[in-house]
Parts: sequence; structure tokens; C-alpha cells
Amino acid sequence: MDKRITLDMPVAGTTTAARPRFKLKNILGRDWRIAYLFVLPMVLLMAGLIFWPFISAILMSMTTFNFNTGDTVQVGLRNYQRLYTNSDYLLSLSNTINFTFWSLSIKFVTGMTIAMILHSKLPWRNLMSAIMLLPWIVPEIVTALAWKSIYDPLFGGLNPILQGAGIINKPLGWLSDSNLALGSVIAVNVWKGIPFFTLLLLAGLKAIDTELYESAEVDGANAVQRFRYITLPGMRYVILVVLLLSFISTFNQFGLIFLMTGGGPSGATRLYSILAYEKAIGSLQYGPGSAIALSVAPLMAFLIYLLSKYMRHDERAAGVQKKGLGIGKFFGRLFSAVLDVFFWPFDMLNRGIEQVGRALRKRMTGSTEKPVFKPQGRERMGIGIRILILLPIMAFVLFPFYWVLITSFKTTTQISQRQSIFWPDPPTLNQYQELLFGSPFLHWLGNSILIAALSTIISVAIAALAAYALTRLKFLGAGLLTTAILITYLLPGTLIFIPLYQTLSDLGLINSYGALLTTYPTFLVPFATWVLIGYFRSIPVELEEAAMIDGASRLYAFIRITLPLAAPALLSVALFAFTNAWNEFLFAFVFITSESLRTLPIGLQSMVVGDILPWGELMAASLLTAIPVAVLYMYAQRFLVGGLTVGAVKG
Repeated sequence: MDKRITLDMPVAGTTTAARPRFKLKNILGRDWRIAYLFVLPMVLLMAGLIFWPFISAILMSMTTFNFNTGDTVQVGLRNYQRLYTNSDYLLSLSNTINFTFWSLSIKFVTGMTIAMILHSKLPWRNLMSAIMLLPWIVPEIVTALAWKSIYDPLFGGLNPILQGAGIINKPLGWLSDSNLALGSVIAVNVWKGIPFFTLLLLAGLKAIDTELYESAEVDGANAVQRFRYITLPGMRYVILVVLLLSFISTFNQFGLIFLMTGGGPSGATRLYSILAYEKAIGSLQYGPGSAIALSVAPLMAFLIYLLSKYMRHDERAAGVQKKGLGIGKFFGRLFSAVLDVFFWPFDMLNRGIEQVGRALRKRMTGSTEKPVFKPQGRERMGIGIRILILLPIMAFVLFPFYWVLITSFKTTTQISQRQSIFWPDPPTLNQYQELLFGSPFLHWLGNSILIAALSTIISVAIAALAAYALTRLKFLGAGLLTTAILITYLLPGTLIFIPLYQTLSDLGLINSYGALLTTYPTFLVPFATWVLIGYFRSIPVELEEAAMIDGASRLYAFIRITLPLAAPALLSVALFAFTNAWNEFLFAFVFITSESLRTLPIGLQSMVVGDILPWGELMAASLLTAIPVAVLYMYAQRFLVGGLTVGAVKG
């Protein structure tokens, strides 16, 4: 027997070395089994109701419907080519650009002014901050109806105020005059959007180190120079994100303008989103309508790309930002150049004021260095000036609420005969009685509560599972899914409502609760997921690891440890989800036609028949519609602030 030992023979007392075996987790990730279960509802939602409809919209935009033969014909890019010679489209695009530019500019200047005032020493600052946030929580339908009533040339409150002040000499048709309509709806969009700018810009101001201001003041920098060289550069990224978010929301505005003017008069307020609706849903020309909606998709893609660079919270994205992105450098230089041009006249004006001030000080005190007022006097004067600036803005914010309240307590005769315009004399509950017992208001209210509650439960459950998987589990595709969530979070509903309508028609869900319960999560889940990702990351992972060492499963740790600790964030996103579902107009307006299934926004819109507007009932309904949301925000205000600090907000 051959006793020689060969290399492939095991030596006595040793074990054979195990060859590395192929394991699926080496490719799919350590936690792929449970991770894919957690993110499956999110993936199905995004794939079936967001990305596929978006692809369908692209394919649909290359077709046209032949009404003579009943066939759908492929036309390639012809629908897009026709847009740039179509006068209606060019007018709508011009309206959209003007609407967005002026709304954004005014909201930014006003929001920055309010934020800086509220950031300074001011009596009753918390009360004023709460007042400034009121327009944000008001449903869109309430905003539209309130301002439509104020603008009414016969029964509204704006004309009497301006006539009494001698600004105008006759009533004006603010929404019926093509020269005034666009400016009028811009003012309403500004009223609605001021809180968003104020809240986020105020948060940016609080993040700037106060020692920088103190050092600059010691070095002789004046207020304009401190604002120019400390405040604005320190808030550059906050300002960029706020402007981009607001640009996306404002550019794709639909409900507010549609409810107030329907795009009229003579197309003066017809935005591209309204034209897309008229073509696709109103005229059943899905192809041209989709082409109108998608014509702005390249611009939206670019803006979403920019936002993704600044809103990602992971370390890799933060590192890229610190090193300086090429696009970030470009916008940084552009930002500085714009500031130099913008502040040049202010610098010159400030120098002139300083020279006048030195001359006055010398005349009154005999010295250019000795101050005219003592420090306490200067502080009181500063507070007085800030309050004087804030008072007209507060009047602008509060007047619509006052108008809704007093109009709801007037009789129809008082409204129609313009008796006691600014106070009900005598007050009456007739409008509320007629609304509650003479209209389907309570039925619409029940529909809204049902849809909003179920949509919130479904959306928060899907978001919590997906957010936990993306923050705690290792699996292939996590980064891609996170990016996709951000994209869908920013994707305007105006780009997908046309293919969603056709998809729901094919499924037989049009004009049913299922249509809304299916589509509402498309805009609720991405937001909720994005906020919860930030909050889950703040929870120590060691708590879950300790539980799993003791034998707990990953699912048990998620349900019994993570979710209770994340209760503030869950309440915050539930509040936002419920509010958005409660206020939603576009999907409900397009997908629901039966009166018995209408939600409150659609029900209130249906109360307006032609030129007949029951203002008393509409204002009473507006007040009752806003109360549930206001109560929720009052109850959960501190959780709302917590949710804003860990995630990103859309406006």
C-alpha cells in the first residue's frame, strides 16, 4: 500500500477547509429577505401608479384620437411640434412664467422680511408667528372661495375699502377684467405661500451663529452690510432649496387658479396645467393634453436634480456638497453676482443715510460719534419700526379670515343689498342651518373624513415600513430607491393625472372611493417616507440590536421598539398626510363625478352654478371645512415642528 501523502489528501487530525459557497446575500445584501418585504408596498405603488403612468404619459403624448374613425393614431413628436405654434399654449406658458416669477419674488421678499422681524426681539413674537402660519393650514378650496368673495365687484369687501381710501373711484372686476385677473390670483398665491417661506427662512436664520453678527458690528458693518455678507451667504442653501421647492409647486399650480377663475377671463389666467386639463379631460384629446403636461418635464427634471443634491441627508451627499458640486459652484457664483447687482443701490442709499445721520448728530449733539438716542431708546425705536412694518402684513393675512367669519353670519339680504358690509347686523345662523340641513354638506364631510383617514393610515403604514428598511437594513437597491422616493416626492401631480385617469378607467375605478384611495398615496407616501427616514436615523440602533441579541426578530424590534420611539414623527407625518388628503382637489375633481362620492373641496365647488354664488352658505361651509384642520394643528403643533426639523417640506 502506498503510504505517501499527496497534497489533496487530508492529514490525520485535521479537517478539510470548506470551499467558499455562493450566497445570495453577497449580492442582494445581508437583510435582503425582510428588506424586500418591507419595501414591496412602496415599490408596487411607485412602479404601478407613478412611474408606469409617467411612461404611459410619454407614450400617450405621441398619439392622437381620430374622432371620425374612433382610432388612436401614432403621430410621433407632432403634438410637441404643434405646441410652439399654438397661440393657446404660448399664452398659457407666458401666463405660467409671469405667475411663477412674480409670486416667487414677492413671497421671498415678504417671507424674508417677516422671518427677520420674528427672529429679532419683539413683544408677542410667538403669537405673531402663529398668526403668520394661518394661511398654510387653510384648505385650498377655502382660500379660493374666501378671496373670490373679497374680490367680488358687487358684494366683496375689497372695492369698498379702496373706494373709502380714495384709491379707486368705481368698483373694479378683479377676476373678470383680463388686465387685473392675473395680478389678483398672484396676490392670493402670495397670501397662501408666505407661511412656507417664513417658516423655513426663520429656521435658516436661527442656524446662523450670532457671534458673526456681533463681530461684524464691532468692525463697523452696518445693517445692510451684515445682511448682505452674513445673513444671505449663511442661508444660501436654505434659500436655494426653498426657492426650488416653491418654484415647482407654483409653476404647477392648478386648483387655486381653476377654482377662482377657471383660467379666464379670455385665457388671462389659464396656466399650462389648466390647458392640459381642458385638452385631455374636457375635450378627450389625451395625446395633445399629455404633450402639454409633459412639455415642462425637462425643466422639472433639472429642478428635481438640483434639489436632490441639496436635500439628500446621507453622508455621501453631504461630503459631495462640502467639496463643492460643479452645479453648486455655478449657482454660488451666480448668487453672489446677483447680490452684488441687487445690493448696489441699497449700499449707495445706506451711505447717503449714514452721511445724513452724521450731519444730524453733529447738529444736535455737536459730535458725529455721539449718538442722538440712548441704547434703550434706539432699541424701542427699532421695535416700533419692526411692528409698523409687520402690521400691514398681518392685516393682509388676517382680513380673509375676518371676511369669511362675518359673511357666514349675515343673511342673504344683508349680503345682496350690501347692508353693514363689515359687520353682520344682526348676526344670524341662517346660513349654517341652510348649509347643514338643506345641502349635502354633511355627506361631503363624511366622504372627506373617510377618504382622508383611510389614505393617511395606508400611506403612513407603507412609509414606515419603507423608511425603516432604508435606514436600518442592508440590501441591493437601497440607494436607488431613496433617490426614486425623492423624485416622486417632488414630481408634480399635473404630470401624471392624465394617464392615471386612463389607468383607473381601465381598472373600472373611476367615480369610486377606490380611485382616491389608490391615487392619494402617490403623493402622501413619498413625503411621509422622506420625513421618517430622517427621524429613524436619529433613533439609536443599539436599542434594536440589544433586543435582537435577546432573541427578538427584526419585525418585533421594529414594532415594539422603533415605532413607539418614532411616535412624534409618525404623528407629524399623519397630520400632514391627513391635511393634504383633506385639501386635495385635482385628483378628486378629475376622478369623481358622482355627487354622492364628492369630497368637501369638490362639493363646495359644485355649489357655484354659473354666476350664482350663495356667498353666505359658501363662507359658512368654508369656516366649517377649515375648523377640523385648525384643531388638528393646534393639538399637534409641537409634533409638527419636530417633523419639519427632521425631514423636508413641499410648498
